Amino acid sequence: MIKSNIIFFFGLSVLILSGCSALNKEINDGEIPADVVFNPNTAEGQVDTSLLPQIEFVNELHDFGRIIQGTIVSYSFKFKNSGRSDLLITTVSASCGCTVPKYPKTPLKPGEEGFIVVSFDSKGRNGFQHKQLVVISNTQPNHKIIEIKAVVYIPEE
Repeated sequence: MIKSNIIFFFGLSVLILSGCSALNKEINDGEIPADVVFNPNTAEGQVDTSLLPQIEFVNELHDFGRIIQGTIVSYSFKFKNSGRSDLLITTVSASCGCTVPKYPKTPLKPGEEGFIVVSFDSKGRNGFQHKQLVVISNTQPNHKIIEIKAVVYIPEE
């Protein structure tokens, strides 16, 4: 009985330790320098955002106008890091599978500019379309919404 308990706990320990090791490996594969991920929040509730990056878009909304159903259109949202530290975009998520964003995966220094390219596939769509994309980054607040819209029509044959 005691021997089986020892074997059980030994096996459980091995599983736990190997799981932690695998988790650590996943985190370290996508390493980000510590100076890029700066969090100004404190336990006292005092926040100094003056040193943070800031994402500033030239346009936050693009209107494709009228497009023919089945057409794929793209637009490049130009932005600038107007803050005082490196800007890192962690993800850009679209409100629909018909909208695909591409964004820079490397940090942008203060003053640098970049683009988020958004492609919209109008296949199977008809009428007014309005899609939102949420840009998550190391800014305060940590999200920004950009939008596209279009009127999709089916041409008469």
